[in-house]
Amino acid sequence: MDIFSITPSMLRKANALDNACMESFFSYLKPEIQKELQTVQSIEDTKQLIHDYIRYDNHRRIQGVLDYQTPVQYAKAG
Repeated sequence: MDIFSITPSMLRKANALDNACMESFFSYLKPEIQKELQTVQSIEDTKQLIHDYIRYDNHRRIQGVLDYQTPVQYAKAG
């Protein structure tokens, strides 16, 4: 994902879990919106695309590990 010359952060030596949450997020994000990322024209378009993905992921995508609920539904139930 070298669009706009964005450099991802790198783990520091002996700190393996430093970016674990973000690496997990990007491992899902990249395959989901890779095609759309190739067509963006600006940073604002990219931000909107990522915002839309996060909203979809939190409000519409059910997850088996959350008893087949969305993260928002699971958080409200808990």
